[in-house]
Amino acid sequence: MRRTQQDRSAGTRTALTTAARELFTTRGYQAVPAEEITRTAGVTRGALYHHFGDKQGLFRAVVEEVEREITAEVESALEQAPDTLTGMASALSVFLDICLREDVRRISLTDAPAVLGWEAWRELEAEYGLKLLVDALAGAHSEGLLVDLPLRTLAQLVLSAVMEAARMIAAADDPARVRAEAEQVFAGWLGSLLRPAG
Repeated sequence: MRRTQQDRSAGTRTALTTAARELFTTRGYQAVPAEEITRTAGVTRGALYHHFGDKQGLFRAVVEEVEREITAEVESALEQAPDTLTGMASALSVFLDICLREDVRRISLTDAPAVLGWEAWRELEAEYGLKLLVDALAGAHSEGLLVDLPLRTLAQLVLSAVMEAARMIAAADDPARVRAEAEQVFAGWLGSLLRPAG
């Protein structure tokens, strides 16, 4: 069967994002020329410009792909837990583990803020992480588990702290140690937000 134009277009986009993700992970955005990405993907330079505008547009698409994957994994941890508090602790642990992955460390946590600009990166952060966090905190609050605080503000501050921990992990000489310390701090912080039993 002949492939449709839509199939070919999707195949080209996938080839470009797959090649770019591997190269960006290995060497970083600045060290990878557009020509190498198109050569590795087996497509023309014109295909890159047609689908993504330029190398930065392709990079943004890769960042969004990584962010969607992270969000799906964290959401799955929340949903599979037996209760809300376990789910929040599990989701945090899963996220901190994800921050140890080389593609996440290099693409999302190191290059993305510099390449996309701080404001664009914050918008992506909010799009993929903030809603999930607001929903989780709202669920815990509705169950009477959290003290009364403005939830949207709490979620924004928690997200900022979690993302700072992620950047600390990405920049650390010993990422596993920093990851363990961050989880310890967050466990204490979460405990302080819980409503006393009884």
